[in-house]
Amino acid sequence: MNPRERIMKAMNLEHPDRVPVMCQFSIGFMNQQLKGTGITPMELWLDADKYAEGLIFLRDIFDFDGILVSIHGHAKDWRQKIKKVEVVDTFEKATFEGHTELYLDDDLPIGNFFEPRQRNLDSINPTSIPDKLDYIAASKDCYFFIDEEDPYRVFKILDDNLKRQYSIHGEVTSPFDYLLDLIGYQNALMALVLEPAKVKLILDKFTVGVINMAVGLAERVEIDAIKISSPFTGMGFISPDHYRQFELPYISRVVDAVKNCGKAVYIHTCGHINDRLEIMKESGVSGLECLDPPPIGNTELEDAFNRVGDSMFIKGNIDSVSTLLNGNEESITADVAKRIQVGMQNKGFILSTACSIAPKVPRENIELLAKLASEIGSYSDPKYLGAHHL
Repeated sequence: MNPRERIMKAMNLEHPDRVPVMCQFSIGFMNQQLKGTGITPMELWLDADKYAEGLIFLRDIFDFDGILVSIHGHAKDWRQKIKKVEVVDTFEKATFEGHTELYLDDDLPIGNFFEPRQRNLDSINPTSIPDKLDYIAASKDCYFFIDEEDPYRVFKILDDNLKRQYSIHGEVTSPFDYLLDLIGYQNALMALVLEPAKVKLILDKFTVGVINMAVGLAERVEIDAIKISSPFTGMGFISPDHYRQFELPYISRVVDAVKNCGKAVYIHTCGHINDRLEIMKESGVSGLECLDPPPIGNTELEDAFNRVGDSMFIKGNIDSVSTLLNGNEESITADVAKRIQVGMQNKGFILSTACSIAPKVPRENIELLAKLASEIGSYSDPKYLGAHHL
């Protein structure tokens, strides 16, 4: 069984030969691990060939069964778009038309726009939001602009090199996250209460754009699944009632569109989500990723499987900070072994960090994951065979 088949089995709620392993690389972690390779933080962010090279390099080191491609649409002529490059505190800073980007070695780039992008809700006409989104809202003032001429080139590079041996996943951002980016977090939270009707019109328009992006990925490139990134819809930010109003109807449409293309689709929401697992399941999603455990979140893996694991795969849920960053080999082994044992008692388990790998996690700590999955995650072990109607 090759790595791609291993992931596919898990996403189809079947047991592969062993527990598959696939973590999301944060941009900061990639930059830390790629020091000395000749790939700079600027190149990792802007150059499709370098980004693909970095993903393949790290997959090989950590023996992951799949790769998440978080950004796509790199412009071939990105160097020509830069008006000036300078060094600020050892980091490259590029000036573009209308904004600058500072490329850190342990985080996403820091963007600075000459004219603020966030707008007042009153000034927004929802019908003016385009049906085709040309940017990924990665973080506050950090955007990845999609080249319309060749938006899928990074996937073509990966496919040419990997020959479908590994499971490749694409990523889109949720309509709710685009709303937060458009008017700001505080304004958005107030708008949910004060102007819910207008918020829903905006979300409806962003949903069209997200669907078009997701369907483009599902139909045009060789991927097995699409992750919907919706980091701010946990209980630390919105209530279950607001989740039902402002997240569920819109993300469900994205889920339906991706599944209609024959691809798996999963939701990634950070932090505390224990009070809304069943609501997330109502979206019809194929799987859930993250499920942050305490102290960062409040989701226990066994409880999540008991509540929603009958119809969804679960990808998680190692604490990247408390366990992998601050732990040692002994404590990491104990924590990961426990999650493998819980996951193996259920269908559809993919071993992963809960959120993306924290930037400063030591390489040797991540190397433990595939090693442990190989040593103790085999479904041919007699104590697992037949235990749960495999």
